[in-house]
Amino acid sequence: MSRVLITGGTGPLGAAIAKRLLADPAYDVRISDRREAPPWMREGCEMHRGDLRVAAEAMAAARGCSHAIHLAGFEHGALEAGENGARAAAVTDPPHTLLEYESALHGAVIRAAIDRRLERFVYVSSALVFEQAEEFPTPEEHLARCPPPRSARGFARLSGERSCTAAHAEHGLEYSICRPFGAYGGNSETRAAPAPAADRASELDQLIELAVAGELPLLLVGEGERTVTPTHVEDLAEGIVAALGSPAGANEDFNMAAERELSLAEVAQIAGQAG
Repeated sequence: MSRVLITGGTGPLGAAIAKRLLADPAYDVRISDRREAPPWMREGCEMHRGDLRVAAEAMAAARGCSHAIHLAGFEHGALEAGENGARAAAVTDPPHTLLEYESALHGAVIRAAIDRRLERFVYVSSALVFEQAEEFPTPEEHLARCPPPRSARGFARLSGERSCTAAHAEHGLEYSICRPFGAYGGNSETRAAPAPAADRASELDQLIELAVAGELPLLLVGEGERTVTPTHVEDLAEGIVAALGSPAGANEDFNMAAERELSLAEVAQIAGQAG
């Protein structure tokens, strides 16, 4: 049986991944997150609540694990940009604090993965690495030609990717990089309630909830034509678990998105009709 560490696992995507792994007898799951976990997660998973920026805590979290899915990141500011014409990830993010936090976090967790000799390390990055993309739809290979992100959050995620490739080149760590696009979904059953401020619904979730309630979302003012590829967290979880277990996923990067690209106005219209 493979034991999988999921860092930052109590959020909507982490919970979807945990449920997907728990449904497969080939896996058991350890969650490392300082936030409160829902009852089903505490019952079905082993829990770790240390600060993963501390080397000893990262090593403790990875002890006995064969695989890891690294979702943890700086929690202040909830919004991520859309993948076309992306704006700053979260204008309220304190840029130096974010970069300092994620540099320490990724460094400690990746070092633990190396020292614990994990079979596969999956780094869940972000569409924000393509913040300045000039090609749409954006394929993985465009990253080599794409200017670096301007936002601190986007740069931090790109730095995490570079740390993975460097660890592979120097230490042989097998990795997979997954970049979710347009993530939405998850409900109160998948995480603890009440959710902390840092775990609020994404911008896309907020838009869908407002449209279903029949309210005119203010974010559409001047932005209705901005496009996204709405991708449910359960579909993203399937892709991430596939990357985790597939030999073909070793040392590769994957943009994960639904096939259909929609404007925010179209998302609001569809959600409003469904409501």
